[in-house]
Amino acid sequence: MHDHHHHHHTPPQDRIATAFFLNLGFSIIEFIGGLLTNSTAIMADAVHDLGDALSIGLAWLASKLSDKPADHHFTYGFKRLSLLSAVLNGVVLIGGTIWVLSEAIPRLWAPEMPHASGMFALSLLGIGVNGYAAWKLHGGKTQNEKILNWHLLEDMFGWVAVLIVSLIMMLVEWPILDPILAIGFSLFILVNVLRHTYTSMGLFLQRTPDPELLKKIRHTLLDLDSVNDAHHLHLWSLDGEKHVLTVHLVSEAPLTAMQYQQLKQQVSDSLADFELAHTTIEIELPEEACRDISH
Repeated sequence: MHDHHHHHHTPPQDRIATAFFLNLGFSIIEFIGGLLTNSTAIMADAVHDLGDALSIGLAWLASKLSDKPADHHFTYGFKRLSLLSAVLNGVVLIGGTIWVLSEAIPRLWAPEMPHASGMFALSLLGIGVNGYAAWKLHGGKTQNEKILNWHLLEDMFGWVAVLIVSLIMMLVEWPILDPILAIGFSLFILVNVLRHTYTSMGLFLQRTPDPELLKKIRHTLLDLDSVNDAHHLHLWSLDGEKHVLTVHLVSEAPLTAMQYQQLKQQVSDSLADFELAHTTIEIELPEEACRDISH
């Protein structure tokens, strides 16, 4: 119980650092293992793990920098760096996976028998290393940690597939299984990485992180007695976890100083449950022209 509690309070940087060093060390072992066993599936995973290691290193750096306090150049702070690195991670992995496919597909026509018992030994190591690294990142809330955790889980399941294929090839001489595995694994990764990169890119371009959440916020604000209308309602995310809201509210009637103060308090109370990182609320009087023309 104590371990679980401690695990979730480990800073993201520490979790990402562990995954980085594990992946970098293991990808070097894989390249050597891939050459020794003559396996495209293992070389495919070596390239993929090296891509992961570079991505994790970038995520680690971005995660450290994103905790820097805001300054007069970056007034919102540096949280969006982790989102930028999540996008770059995706691009690196997409490129690496396409390269692997270009290597593995020609082998379908000229398959070579790999060293099956060597593949089996490496797969056991791969399951252990990637499984442990994925466990270290499990429970992370940033977009970066989610993407990296997904990569590591994919790698672990990839090694399970290598384990099964190597066992079959120890019994039967079917060399074509090796490039088939490399291609299948690469296509699976490509689909998922494209999906995650699309999500990160959307957040980076300030797409609403959750349309349902935006709808709930709008209803909550319009349900307030003194509020007649809400426009210029913008919800975006700094890093996939910390959201920012700006809105113009139109009051039902002209307000006294006391009523204005009360409305501000009502707005504050109604938004408390949404746990927004930053809010900017402008209150306009009924006949007042909005300063920002476009809605």
